[in-house]
Amino acid sequence: MSFTDPIADLLTRIRNALHAERDVVELPASKFKVEVARILAEQGYIEGYRTEAARVGQTLHIDLKYTDDRRSVISSLRRVSRPGRRTYVGAREVPRVLGGMGTAIVSTSQGVMTGHEARRAGVGGEVVAYIV
Repeated sequence: MSFTDPIADLLTRIRNALHAERDVVELPASKFKVEVARILAEQGYIEGYRTEAARVGQTLHIDLKYTDDRRSVISSLRRVSRPGRRTYVGAREVPRVLGGMGTAIVSTSQGVMTGHEARRAGVGGEVVAYIV
């Protein structure tokens, strides 16, 4: 099974697992997906993540986070830059999601970081996704 957009697949798997009220999402790991999971964990959108050796390569396990009344902490995951239409921004145009309430994930020359970190570091890059 090959995907043309592994990040859209990651976001869709998380969305589907949240809808089904699952506690864990498992998917094939890559360095980029692990970086996205790291940002989600740092921003408090997920409980945590880990990688495990699989039959082929690695598997990424993402522990989802819910409120006390079992509502998802993540209300929206949106892919911005797609393989067919890449979206790049300069350091001054890094977007704010919901006026700072959400998080933009930006892939920069200095690594994958949040929009806030990219603005502080003064770097632009590819806008990967918005999380609210």
